[in-house]
Amino acid sequence: MELYREVRVACGNGMTQREAARHFNISRDSVRKMLSYSTPPGYRRQAPVRRPKLDAFVSTIDHWLDEDVKVPRKQRHTAKRVFDRLRDECGFTGGYTIIKDYMREREQRRQEVFVPLSHPPGHAQADFGEAMVVIGGVEQKARFFVLDLPHSDGCYVRAYPAAVAEAWVDGHIHAFAFFGAVPQSIVYDNDRCLVAKILPDGTRKRAALFSGFLSHYLIRDRYGRPGKGNDKGNVEGLVGYARRNFMVPIPRFATWDAFNAWLEEQCRKRQHDRLRGESETIGERLQRDLAAMRPLPAAPFDACDQASAKVTAQSLVRYKTNDYSVPVAYGHQDVWVRGYVDAVVIGCRGEIIARHPRCWEREDVVFDPLHYLPLIEQKINALDQAAPLQGWDLPGEFATLRRLMEARMNKHGRREYVQVLRLLESFDLADLHAAVKQALHLGAIGFDAVKHLVLCQVERRPPRLDLSIYPYLPRANVETTSVKAYMRLLGNVEGEEAA
Repeated sequence: MELYREVRVACGNGMTQREAARHFNISRDSVRKMLSYSTPPGYRRQAPVRRPKLDAFVSTIDHWLDEDVKVPRKQRHTAKRVFDRLRDECGFTGGYTIIKDYMREREQRRQEVFVPLSHPPGHAQADFGEAMVVIGGVEQKARFFVLDLPHSDGCYVRAYPAAVAEAWVDGHIHAFAFFGAVPQSIVYDNDRCLVAKILPDGTRKRAALFSGFLSHYLIRDRYGRPGKGNDKGNVEGLVGYARRNFMVPIPRFATWDAFNAWLEEQCRKRQHDRLRGESETIGERLQRDLAAMRPLPAAPFDACDQASAKVTAQSLVRYKTNDYSVPVAYGHQDVWVRGYVDAVVIGCRGEIIARHPRCWEREDVVFDPLHYLPLIEQKINALDQAAPLQGWDLPGEFATLRRLMEARMNKHGRREYVQVLRLLESFDLADLHAAVKQALHLGAIGFDAVKHLVLCQVERRPPRLDLSIYPYLPRANVETTSVKAYMRLLGNVEGEEAA
């Protein structure tokens, strides 16, 4: 630009174009162009680029690249692979650079252009994202649900161990509770948890759980085109925003509940932000969204997957590749299962018989030791090898109680120890633990004693030392004494006095 100015000044002061070309060591054509424009006009190509060695192969390249749409992304042609195939299969004699330049220009021409959209209040978009987190000291991949209100940019984010159908529905329920209202419509992608099938006419056959959810909240569902994330670009952008701002550095929390409580607070803080090009904060614009949304129904939707199963001979029920225990009394019976994001509930007829934390591993077994104690009491020799009791973290006083019971009562002592454990069917561990410690302190080593002490612990009354209450105590064997025995004693006393 400095040379451009100096040439124009010199010629303006009387220097000829020939003299200027010689003085500045440039061509006279360049001098003439500099004098024609006050600023450099930039290079303008007048004719298309000629590639004589490539033009005959353009149709072949286009055919290969068009076919790439049908194959996985990681198995598509690169510029190097196109060059190698043209050279080996088609007799191409040109260089690699013209292949690379053509493919880059072709990609630029094919890039989609989008129309800016306006969003009326009261409508939403929803999606899932992924990020690494540390929960309970374990690094794992979290799937986080995002609900975005495009009019106001209000958002809700909630994390789950997996993006299953129950998580989709549960995320909506918590989002609606967060906003205190229900959107008129929500835009989704074609996730298999939501859409069971896309019919030939473009309509969607919804998954059963998702269909029930939509019916409960009276939401109009809308869907983007398959593979077109820009159809719900607002929530796509919000997924990236949440990952960059809420999950960098990698979040570390003791539980999922603690992590989600923190995410909810971040969504609340974001409502104070004013985005570029907006005169109002997100929270101020959110009021228009809320005014256009519908009120919450009287009760939330029950976000659970439902299934049926049969209890095995080992008192286990299989759900989603994992086995969950039920009380042994229900062996070989038909049961129903409800899978929530955080729990698995099992019932028989109209009664709930088991409740477990949801296991997200595969081919794992989840035991409740209490389910097997009645059977172990009958088959007492299985006590030490019973898998449901392995790893059961009980206070150390329980092991002491078992040793003393077995030392005093042998096999019967083991059975009484199992009976003590079965008190957990009716009492809390803390109360039973206190009763066991008290029994050890008093030397009252027996099931009846522990049962009485835990009842006293719960009822907040002192224990009573009564033989009718403590049948575990040794009883005195008192024989009946005859009158003759007393006379004999009296006779001995009189004889001693006479002496």
